[in-house]
Amino acid sequence: MPTVEKERVSNYDPNKKLRQRQHDPEHQPVKNRKQLAKDSGLRMDDDVVRGRRKKGKQVSAQQMMAPIKIETAYMTAETITVRDLTERIGKPAGEIIKKLMLLGIMATINQELDYDTASLVASEFGVTLEMKLDKTAEDALSAENVEDSDEQLQPRPPVVTIMGHVDHGKTSLLDYIRKTKVTAGEAGGITQHIGAYTAHVSGRQITFLDTPGHEAFTAMRARGTQATDIAILVVAADDGVMPQTIESIHHARAAKCPIIVAINKIDKPDADPDRVKQGLTQYELVPEEWGGDTIMVPVSAKTGEGVDDLLENVLLMADMLELRANPNRKARGVIIEAKLDHSRGAVATALVQNGTLHVGDMVVAGGAYGRVRAMVSSRGDKVKTALPSTPVELVGFGEVPEAGDEFIAVEDEKLARQVVEERAAKARASMVKNSSASTLEELFGKMAEGEVKDLNIIIKADVQGSVEAVKQSLEKLSNEKVHVKTIHSGVGGVTENDVMLAGIDHAIIIGFNVRPDAKARAAAERDGIDIRYYRIIYQAIEDVEKAMKGLLSPEFKENLLGHAQVRNVFRITGVGVIAGGYVTDGKIQRNAQVRLLRDNVVVFEGKLSSLQRFKDAVREVSEGYECGVGLENYSDIKEGDVIECFLMEQIEQ
Repeated sequence: MPTVEKERVSNYDPNKKLRQRQHDPEHQPVKNRKQLAKDSGLRMDDDVVRGRRKKGKQVSAQQMMAPIKIETAYMTAETITVRDLTERIGKPAGEIIKKLMLLGIMATINQELDYDTASLVASEFGVTLEMKLDKTAEDALSAENVEDSDEQLQPRPPVVTIMGHVDHGKTSLLDYIRKTKVTAGEAGGITQHIGAYTAHVSGRQITFLDTPGHEAFTAMRARGTQATDIAILVVAADDGVMPQTIESIHHARAAKCPIIVAINKIDKPDADPDRVKQGLTQYELVPEEWGGDTIMVPVSAKTGEGVDDLLENVLLMADMLELRANPNRKARGVIIEAKLDHSRGAVATALVQNGTLHVGDMVVAGGAYGRVRAMVSSRGDKVKTALPSTPVELVGFGEVPEAGDEFIAVEDEKLARQVVEERAAKARASMVKNSSASTLEELFGKMAEGEVKDLNIIIKADVQGSVEAVKQSLEKLSNEKVHVKTIHSGVGGVTENDVMLAGIDHAIIIGFNVRPDAKARAAAERDGIDIRYYRIIYQAIEDVEKAMKGLLSPEFKENLLGHAQVRNVFRITGVGVIAGGYVTDGKIQRNAQVRLLRDNVVVFEGKLSSLQRFKDAVREVSEGYECGVGLENYSDIKEGDVIECFLMEQIEQ
């Protein structure tokens, strides 16, 4: 060994570091387990402190700590996942899922639970779950909606909805006012979308909403009324008060909206305005000349007679209502209509109700948001700003918003995105709650009433308003036996995804003013999916009614064929028990059903296994003849029994 190596080995002192630590004033001595436990306040038994095995098992860190009992936990959102709930209440996910199964809810670890369900599960473990919501993006959005002071408010134009029964001349009246044609482009001359237009009268602006009159569009008409200040009720002088006239009155009243009656078609020879006035008095609409407070103006949309007088009365009513808004703030309003345009993307007709909307503003409407890329006025001109009571077509939403949604201009994209995400989460939670509830209800319902059949439909239409109208009309057809259920609806053409969904849920697809793309068409042909296309809503209703009749469980009527009395019983090896009978009335038929009666009590019901005359198999045996009868899977036949033969005949619904 070299000299240097020898010196290194001889100078090695194993206790050098220990002595240095003992002389170091900052050095703390190493504590043993018992001292550590004492200092940390943990309770440990001697076996744990000594690190011994307990019953042959290694002591873990969890055993060294006393269990923590949680008495109260908190939810900070509308919903909570099973995974988060396990952390809040300190119970394993498996146990929570087991409790949910006992409640009739099949859940996974990522399943979202609403507060009621989560608190019920927590209470099963002796934990009180409380709701302490964090401040949401929705709250931040609401905080921006401050009330305007009187100094900030300025007069705004009135928003007028033209309502009334189908074919009473609403669109024709609006055509005369706007000097444009809408009727020619509508299927069957019926307005099927909401339109919003502005007209200038005596140097002032009036905004008109043209809502469809057919009953299928009740929801659209109601929505139009809620966005409006004054309702013009159009009643034909030659037709009088009709069902949708009454509906329109109810919608206007529900929205606390004043009504001006336009008695149209006074140019017709059989026009009778007084009969219309008399009819309206039954609904508490009494004309001013009869001592009431309802303005009624006779007009002719064809000749233009009385139209100027009608518009003057609208402006007079607007002055009385003192309609005001603050143009110097972020815009708020309502989506009147929305559709998917192939070249421009999601396009929405919006009515600004307060504030001013600018190109470049970030807007949120329901579950959609986006930056306003372009605005088009009702006359088709591109505009940079939209003041209160102005309808504009907006381009820039990422998705198609729902018609009737409130739109709000916000400061930044981040807030808009958060609001939409929160609303989507809320909608999902609502679906989870409803689906679990309906499943349980269906379970009890089916037990109590027997099977309820569903007619599943998928609705695709060119605009959101039509989707809603078709959906409501078809769901109204539901009865006790068949339930019409819309499993999906949307704007745009029929896609491959729609066809896939229809295949999974055994649904039919209804396309209103839309067609499928090539992939969807191929998939539908391959999977045998029924896609129906319509332009007029009545045809869709008729077809679905027919489909429902096809779905109804057929009703059967019992048709009694005859009786045979058992006079002898033979046991034949390899064949079984054969009854020798005499047909007392009617006939016994081979393919019919039979009951075996003993003292008029049914002891068997089923089918014949054989029917013979002497040694020959026969199709039927008539009254007064003897026969040999075998019953399918039944041998307890006795002399004196009566065989009753019958057929079940199907009755058309």
